[in-house]
Amino acid sequence: MFILDGGLKAWHAAGLPLSLDAPGNAQGSFVGTPDDSLLLSAEQLQKRLGRPTLTLLDARAQPRFRGEVEPIDPVAGHIPGALCAAFSENLGSDGRFLPADQLKQRFAAKLGDRSPKELVAYCGSGVTACHNLFALCLAGYPLASLYAGSWSEWITDPKRAVAKGD
Repeated sequence: MFILDGGLKAWHAAGLPLSLDAPGNAQGSFVGTPDDSLLLSAEQLQKRLGRPTLTLLDARAQPRFRGEVEPIDPVAGHIPGALCAAFSENLGSDGRFLPADQLKQRFAAKLGDRSPKELVAYCGSGVTACHNLFALCLAGYPLASLYAGSWSEWITDPKRAVAKGD
């Protein structure tokens, strides 16, 4: 897997080639093996809520996390017990990932004395949570679990609790 650190801006800055021409297709041999143990369902997450060992990281920006604004979903807020770890804070002003030691400090502050093996990442729909998971790996942490349904799924069941504020 490859990630363009710094995005298209960094590609341009490096003077790398760009083309509007469609590339040719080359035959490949990739065989993926999903690891379902890294995915959590809403029910599995709900069973873990309240455990002192759980670190639940929400990758959305503070205003969405707090429930001050919600531009996408019909309900604002976050999953109770979650900590805001906005994915954008993994990046420097140049759009590149922060150095590993800075990422390590960032996530160590979120983890406290809890094991990174009990960490679960989520966001609005499961995409930017993966940004946090990648940043955690850059920082030297083991690959953590993802609640892929994230906030958009969580709020579909009115019996599930919703928190607002910090």
